[in-house]
Amino acid sequence: MLAKLFISIVKISPFFQKNLWKWWYQRLGNRGHDSGWTFMNYGYLSSDFKNKELSSDDEKDRMFINLYDYVASQISIDGLSVLEVRSGRGGGASFVARYHNPKSIVGLDFSRTAISLSTKLHRDIKNLSFKNGDAEKIPFQDNSFDVILNVESSHCYGNMANFIAEVYRVLKPNGKFSWADLRASEAVKETEDIFNESKLKIIKSETITDEVIKALDSIHDKKIEMINSYVPKIINNAFKDFAGVKDSKIYNLFKNGNAVYLSKVLQKVS
Repeated sequence: MLAKLFISIVKISPFFQKNLWKWWYQRLGNRGHDSGWTFMNYGYLSSDFKNKELSSDDEKDRMFINLYDYVASQISIDGLSVLEVRSGRGGGASFVARYHNPKSIVGLDFSRTAISLSTKLHRDIKNLSFKNGDAEKIPFQDNSFDVILNVESSHCYGNMANFIAEVYRVLKPNGKFSWADLRASEAVKETEDIFNESKLKIIKSETITDEVIKALDSIHDKKIEMINSYVPKIINNAFKDFAGVKDSKIYNLFKNGNAVYLSKVLQKVS
């Protein structure tokens, strides 16, 4: 029922879409603080992708980390300044900071609860910091970052074109933007048009739906365990839809082709 309510309200206007997701993520930020849960993506699993060797602490999050590793590996990050837009609980930014060796990485999120939690969870990582802010009004000056990452987040934004314009503004000349997210099949053309009409140059584009489905299959049991442990029963089913567990609405949309998962790399050409 809650999932159906989300869908109906989101269709009303970008304003409702943006603020509804903001409310939902604020609720997520208040759940499971002591669970060790620092990722909120659907994951990535491919036999063609070389998995990074992870520490024992990170190995438990392998599928979630794989998606970040895939996105970050599309471009060179070593020694560069990086911004992750919508960093959630900070697990992805922490992984990138520790395994991809950027000079610095800032995790930006509109949830103050998520920023507070991320800062607490990842305070020992020297090249990582977190800041509260809006993806459509990024709180940094022009030409601030070499690289911008955006993982499974932009479907929540009220105006995707505004976000892409902000990415262009904040990137340094020749800077790169690596993006991955889901879309309803009927929304793919609109999304592609936004990218094509932006000032950024598309240098790589892929569909990774199959790899995401494989990851969802792999981490199904873990997600069910986490939801049953930390999510109130009244919103348990809605949370399963949100998490993409097997036979949930989003999982079945991926399986039947009514939703796809896209990946792109773009560059600010000087």
